[in-house]
Amino acid sequence: MNLNPRNQEKLFGYNNLFKHFIKLFEDKKFPNKIIISGPKGIGKSTFAYHFINYIFSKKEDNSYNFSEHKIQNKNRSFNLIKNLSHPNFYLIDLLEGKKFIEISQIRKAINYSQKSSFDGNYKIVLIDNIELSNSYSANALLKIIEEPNEKLLFILIHNNSKKIINTIKSRCIVFKKKFTYNENLSIANDLVNLDLKDYFSDSIINHYFTIGDFLYLYNFSTTKKIDIKKISLKELILYLINFKIYKNNSDLTNLIYKLRESYFHYSFLNNKNLDIYTLYEYFIKKINYTNKFNLDIESLFLEFKYKITTNE
Repeated sequence: MNLNPRNQEKLFGYNNLFKHFIKLFEDKKFPNKIIISGPKGIGKSTFAYHFINYIFSKKEDNSYNFSEHKIQNKNRSFNLIKNLSHPNFYLIDLLEGKKFIEISQIRKAINYSQKSSFDGNYKIVLIDNIELSNSYSANALLKIIEEPNEKLLFILIHNNSKKIINTIKSRCIVFKKKFTYNENLSIANDLVNLDLKDYFSDSIINHYFTIGDFLYLYNFSTTKKIDIKKISLKELILYLINFKIYKNNSDLTNLIYKLRESYFHYSFLNNKNLDIYTLYEYFIKKINYTNKFNLDIESLFLEFKYKITTNE
């Protein structure tokens, strides 16, 4: 299953917000710089692509099925955006192997924003993972979002588990979105047309899982041919750590963090041992420290592996 939000023809769970955005746009009241903020993996980027497609393909026949919230696969704008070849669309996202959005990416966006739009339509700059902007790229971005050109829209996607630079946030209208655990699971089930509880044991499913977590774990299990229903939570965590497949993969890193939460939760319920809670607090601080100072995550996971294999 392709998890890239640019490829998602169907949209789940955003019906009301989608209608609200369309009304604002049609009434010519849509802000020219917005932030869509919420937990990572709830489909914020997919929603943004659907709205962008709506703007670009209004003049196309049968471009969007509103009853099913589905982009028609022959939609020209959809295919151009999917291939990053639409003349009025510019994407900024974290480059492979990088930990921050670089100032060179923002400078290219500045050059793009100064050019005329194709066919007089809106130009849209989508910035995913805006929270990963460092001070240099954020300051450069401020120069173009202060007073964007006419018919130039900025849509910023924000993972709200991390802070965004206040000077950027204060200049944008923020739209917040979140789902309950049951909503996340239900939407994930709709996307794969399965009941994912049949694939995962109760100990592995974390009540903080987002749609993206469910889909990533399902995709991972089918690709690697692992029966996650039959392995323990500890075995799954050790498998992910031993093969070091989390490197340069933020989605998998975040998933391991959540699996770690489940591990400590069930370990404490089963043993009622306060040492487990102490160990949990230790790793919470260790993770925060690692993220804050951009330290090597491999050493963190190896230490966690050592602790869970020697403390049971």
